[in-house]
Amino acid sequence: MNTWLHNPASKNCTIIAEVAQSHDGSLGMAHAFIDAVAKTGADAIKFQTHIAAAESTPSEPWRKKFSLQDVTRYDYWKRMEFSESQWQGLKNHAVEKGLLFLSSPFSLEAVELLKKVGMTAWKIASGEISNSQMLQMIAATKQPVMISTGMSDLNEVDRTVALLKPSGVPLALMQCATIYPCPPEAVGLNVIDMYKKRYQTAVGLSDHSATIYAGLAAASMGIQVLEVHVTLSPDMFGPDVIASLTTVELKQLVDGVRFIEKMLANPVNKQVLGEHAAPLRKIFMKSVVAKHDLLKGHILSPDDMALKKPGGGLTADDYPQLIGKRLRKSIAKDEMILKENTE
Repeated sequence: MNTWLHNPASKNCTIIAEVAQSHDGSLGMAHAFIDAVAKTGADAIKFQTHIAAAESTPSEPWRKKFSLQDVTRYDYWKRMEFSESQWQGLKNHAVEKGLLFLSSPFSLEAVELLKKVGMTAWKIASGEISNSQMLQMIAATKQPVMISTGMSDLNEVDRTVALLKPSGVPLALMQCATIYPCPPEAVGLNVIDMYKKRYQTAVGLSDHSATIYAGLAAASMGIQVLEVHVTLSPDMFGPDVIASLTTVELKQLVDGVRFIEKMLANPVNKQVLGEHAAPLRKIFMKSVVAKHDLLKGHILSPDDMALKKPGGGLTADDYPQLIGKRLRKSIAKDEMILKENTE
């Protein structure tokens, strides 16, 4: 499919299914996500590459204490780690299933690991937007970069765009609200157009609303990237499940976005009657007909005429012009009264 991530010149939206940590450290579960997401029609599957010792300290606080098996947040990140060969296996599986493979790095070491695995693009999480070292390392790959801006004000976004634009990498700025789940009043669709005008870049939405509605609304605005969290079941374990779509909902979202894209790509000219409408006019429109048998020479009055289906004859607009006209021939009840029948 010709989407922005396949071809940055494309106007079609890249739909990314974000697994994040919903695999809960299970390699088998991570592979199961790939199989499930591939059936939805999404373009890409995205994970997060965490290397605990490179990105965290044992004193890192919990955003939300959700785990009964991890004493510290550091312990949790450690349990989320995969080896290089395991990441390579996940990428190979995704490619076999027709999915683009993405994973957000959270350290310079994670960038190096993912470069070895082989990335087609980079997604920068909100918390890494000011990590200039990482951004410069990623920009040097010359691959497309998508940036979530959920925790940044405009000054910080300005600095990040100024850092990346000179590299010439295809860039997409993604409106994001770092709220799990995100209520409708915090989605911020207005920011999408503002980004487009302010930065002259591709734009997108990283959605945490756990609904298909925000994504569909954003698609109608012509975004190039849409990212949503995904879960295999709302009963799964993990911090992102409450902000995720099920794979069934993801399929609905994908179908909806593609429907919207076709609508946007095919504007209708109301000055030109579509080919599909012309034959229907004869079925659903009405014609002027004789209300009862009328003899030749009769002077038409409103009591002589009715509007009935099918169309194809004189219309309601012509009705007033027939009043007072003389019939040039006899007209049977329900027969169309045509202009050539009058004088």
